[in-house]
This record gives sequence, C-alpha cells and structure tokens, in this order.
Amino acid sequence: MKMKIFAFTGAGISKQSNIPTFMERPDVREKLFRSYANTHHEEYNEVIKQLKANMNGAKPNDAHIVLAQYHIPIITMNIDGLHKMAGSDALELHGGLPEDDEMDKAYSLYNKPVLYGDPAPNYQKAYEMVYALQPGDVFLVVGCSFHTGISVDLREVAKARGAKIIEIQEDAAHNVRKVLEELLNKG
Repeated sequence: MKMKIFAFTGAGISKQSNIPTFMERPDVREKLFRSYANTHHEEYNEVIKQLKANMNGAKPNDAHIVLAQYHIPIITMNIDGLHKMAGSDALELHGGLPEDDEMDKAYSLYNKPVLYGDPAPNYQKAYEMVYALQPGDVFLVVGCSFHTGISVDLREVAKARGAKIIEIQEDAAHNVRKVLEELLNKG
C-alpha cells in the first residue's frame, strides 16, 4: 500500500513570505473575537484592513510551491491564500479574508476569517482527513504552534492512527522540499 502524506500548516510556513505571525502581533490576535467585531465595528474593520495589507503582495515561498508540486493534501490554519496561489486546494480551517468590496461590512461576515467564538465549519472535514491516515502514513506539520486546540487535536489523532508525525518549525521554505524529496525518493 502506498504511503499517504498530509500536510498541516500554520503561520510558520508563511513567515518567509513576509507575513507576520499572530504570535508576533498579539495586538491583532486579541481583536479577532466575534464579541469584539460585534461591538467595535470600525476598529474591527481596521484590523482586517491591516491584516489584508500585510498580505498584499505576499507570494508563496518554496514550501507552498513544493506541496503543490507533489499534490500533497493540505489542512491549513492560515487565512493568507498562499496555498491556493501556489496551486494547492487546501482545506482552510479559519477561512479567508473579505474581498475588497466587503471591507466596510467585515465585522458582520462569517468565515472571512473564522473568529474566536465563531463556529469553524471545516474542523470536521479536517478530522475526517486525519482519521483516514494509516500506520506508515506521514502527517507533516509545518509552522504550527501548540496554541490552538485544533493544532493539538490533529497531531493526537494522527499519532493515534499510527502515522509518523514530522514537525518542521524552522526555515520551512527550505526544509519542506528536503523532507518531501527524502520521503518520496525512498520508494
């Protein structure tokens, strides 16, 4: 039976595309709550405009590109759209960002992005993907912290399914290609 590889990505994969992580921007993270969006419309819209400005002009780095080249299924916590730009059909756990013409009503949108306190419609799909792993498969974790429940849970499910968990937390733009080529050239 052929080994499956799934990738689970977080902010660390996009850091080398010059997108700051939420760990580097706690001032932003604390405003990404549904309660904040509901009570501070203008301030929330400004936060989303800042996020969007941080991502404008960002390009996929080699980690995004190699995952697309090898057609690796991806679950991502990112809202930056870089996996799609690279050509992958990633499952976006936290949605995306509003379109330019939606910015004035960003506070009222759901899944653009998923906020703390909102339902996350893709979580169930992510669990289903990881439950499909078998012993000998690989769960490649790229740039994901342990700060969210889903991040911890998906690792635990992969481990329970017998998959090998490979963590790449540094220099994803170089290390993802190295790891994938080593894994795929074994067979």
